[in-house]
Amino acid sequence: MEIHPLITDTEELAALCKRLAQHDFVCVDTEFMRENTYYPLLCLVQVGNEEEAAAIDPLADGIDLTPLWDLLTENDEILKIFHAGGQDVEIVYNFTGKTPYPIFDTQIAMMAISQSEQIGYANLVESWLNKTIDKGARFTDWSRRPLTDRQIEYAIGDVTYLAKIFPKILKKLIKTERGSWLNAEMDKLADPSNYENALEEAWKRIRAPGRNPTVLGRLKALAAWREQEAQGKDIPRGRIMRDETLADLASSPPKKQGDLAKVRGLSKAWAENDIGKRLMRVLKNAEPLPDDEMPKKMKRGAPLGKEGALVADLLKLLLKIRAREIDVASRLLTRSDELEALAAGMRKLPVLEGWRYEVFGKDALELVEGRLAFAVEKGRLKMAHIDEVRADMAEAHGK
Repeated sequence: MEIHPLITDTEELAALCKRLAQHDFVCVDTEFMRENTYYPLLCLVQVGNEEEAAAIDPLADGIDLTPLWDLLTENDEILKIFHAGGQDVEIVYNFTGKTPYPIFDTQIAMMAISQSEQIGYANLVESWLNKTIDKGARFTDWSRRPLTDRQIEYAIGDVTYLAKIFPKILKKLIKTERGSWLNAEMDKLADPSNYENALEEAWKRIRAPGRNPTVLGRLKALAAWREQEAQGKDIPRGRIMRDETLADLASSPPKKQGDLAKVRGLSKAWAENDIGKRLMRVLKNAEPLPDDEMPKKMKRGAPLGKEGALVADLLKLLLKIRAREIDVASRLLTRSDELEALAAGMRKLPVLEGWRYEVFGKDALELVEGRLAFAVEKGRLKMAHIDEVRADMAEAHGK
């Protein structure tokens, strides 16, 4: 594999992207800093395939990243490979308003061919290539220039190893015929709506203090205002105000600006400064949340109670057994809250649809409805249908 020097020129970048576009897939990774800015500061992009790889310096003077963004968001013929790529996809979206597509995430794929829930990249490399990654540069300040050879080598390794691992994972997926299981997960990762940052939606990321329309109206107004303040100052939203403080202000708004000095989580200076004035103006003008924007009440089945909780525990045990039997991450099949809803009587659940129903949901439903039981065979727990258990018991009794 050819490793190119750090790319700092638009012409070199365009030539690289043109070559990469001739292949079936491209591996992508990014290095960024987000501790002190509103949006992540993109510091390095690594791309590569089975033949070549390079690191691109987005901070280089005069470089235009358009060829890279076109490769990732406009070319549907090439598969974009990431590992735990949520934040990488977010960065692409921030720059382009689009997401890479089609997309493949090796961390998600590992859930379908092993019991790994969220395998890290170093462990992925060690398990597939028997190589140990030097983690010395992992916590480096990627915004500082110049970058050292060691930093660049470490960063490029994130795509060179991935280019070797992806075909192996794909081969196993084809062999197990589980590739279709991942379609919805990959589409979810590439869904642009996951990365939108609409001001009027910001309040939904905060734990709502009850269902009072007036309180929620203030929460919505405050959350949108905080986003604008953070964007204008280019700092993380938490530097303006923490979620807990924002929710408290929505529930118990101060009557006058001077009262802001008593609010936990705010500087006393807010009682007199301009940002405090802007905050009080937002609170004054906030409208109650309209009925059509009120959060929907969670639809629940009957309360679990003691017996229902025991059934949920049995379902979780069943999940562990099935995940072990077929060597798949239990999280890919379902989650605890979904099993609790099943135990409580709900039936419109993802686990009772499609491939999940065939692989696990059918047995889970039969357990809830009394048609499936646990048995022990050679010291291992297994699932057995009630009719089979009765037949075995009758046969043993007859002997």
